[in-house]
Amino acid sequence: MKILRRWVVSLCLLFLLIQGVACSKKVNNTTVRVGYFPNIAHAPAVLGVANGTFATYLGPGVKIQTTLFNAGPSIIEAIFSGDLDIAYVGPSPAINGYVRSGGKALRVVAGVASGGSLFIVRPDSHIKNAADLSGKRIATPQLGNTQDIALRGYLDNCGLKPREMGGTVNILPLRNPDILNLFMRKQIDGAWVPEPWGVRLIKEAGGELFLDESSLWKDGRFCSTLMIVRTDFLEKHPDWVKRWLAAHIKVTRWINQHPRKARIATRNQIKALSGINLPEEILKGAFLRIEFTYDPIVSSLYSYAEMAHNAGFLKEERPDLVGMVDLRFLNETLKERSLPEIK
Repeated sequence: MKILRRWVVSLCLLFLLIQGVACSKKVNNTTVRVGYFPNIAHAPAVLGVANGTFATYLGPGVKIQTTLFNAGPSIIEAIFSGDLDIAYVGPSPAINGYVRSGGKALRVVAGVASGGSLFIVRPDSHIKNAADLSGKRIATPQLGNTQDIALRGYLDNCGLKPREMGGTVNILPLRNPDILNLFMRKQIDGAWVPEPWGVRLIKEAGGELFLDESSLWKDGRFCSTLMIVRTDFLEKHPDWVKRWLAAHIKVTRWINQHPRKARIATRNQIKALSGINLPEEILKGAFLRIEFTYDPIVSSLYSYAEMAHNAGFLKEERPDLVGMVDLRFLNETLKERSLPEIK
C-alpha cells in the first residue's frame, strides 16, 4: 500500500513539474506573429523589424515571428486562421476582412502610409481624359485590392463601368511584374498601381502619368497602408500592442526625419528580403509620392468601403465599419510622448 501511495505521489509531482516547465516555457517564449510586404509602403515594418526597434520595445521576453506576404487577402486569411497577430495591409483587404467576419476578426490601430498610388498610361494609347478609357485595357494588381477598388470608384465617378458590369472598360487583375511586362509589350493601355511600380512604368516602360490618386482626395491624403491587429490578440495583450505602436511611431518619425537614410535602408532590406535591387532614381521617385504616417486617415477608409460596396465586393447592404478603428492605444502612446493625438 505504501509503495502504491509513493508511486501516486511521485506521478503527481512529476505531472506538476512538467506543467511548471511547460508554463515557464510559455511565458519565456511568448511570440508575436507579424505579417507585412517587403515593399516601400511597408517601410516602417521592414525597417523596424530589421533594426531591432520592435524587439527593443517589446522586451527580451517576447519573440517576433515575421511572415512576408505579396497579397492583402492572404494576410486577412492568416488573421482569420489565427496565424497572425499584427499585420500591415491595404485598406480594401482590411475592410473586406472586417465585414466578412461581422466586425469580429480585426481592428485598425494605426496608419502606416498615405499616397503612392498612380494611374499610368501608354502615350500611344491616346488616353487624355476619362472618356478615352472606353474600350481600353487597364490593369490593377489584384481583383478587389486597394488600387482595383480605386480604379472602379474613379470609373463610376466618371460615368464609366467595367466590361463585366455592362460597361466598356476592360479591367485586368495582374501581378505587378506582369503589368510591367505587358505594358512594355503594348498589350495593356494603362495600369493603376502602387509604388514603386508607377515610377517603374514611367522610367522603364515609357509610360506617362495620367493620374496621381492623391489628387482625388481631400488635402491629397488617403490611407494606402494600415496596421491591423487580430481582435483576440488585442484584448489579451493590449500592453504588447501599445509597445508595438510606440516602436511604430518611433520608426515612422525617423523615416520622415531622415528620408535619404530611410531610402537607402529600405532599399537594402527589400533586396535582402526579396532579392529586388531598386535603382536610386526609382526609389527616390517612389518615396516622394508616399507619406509615412501613423494617422489611418479614417475618412478615406470609409470612402474605400463605399467604393467597394458600389463595385459589388461587399454585402448587399452598405458596410457598417463602426468599431473597426480603435485608436485608444495609439493616442495614449502619442500623449505620453507629447505628440498630437489623432482625432
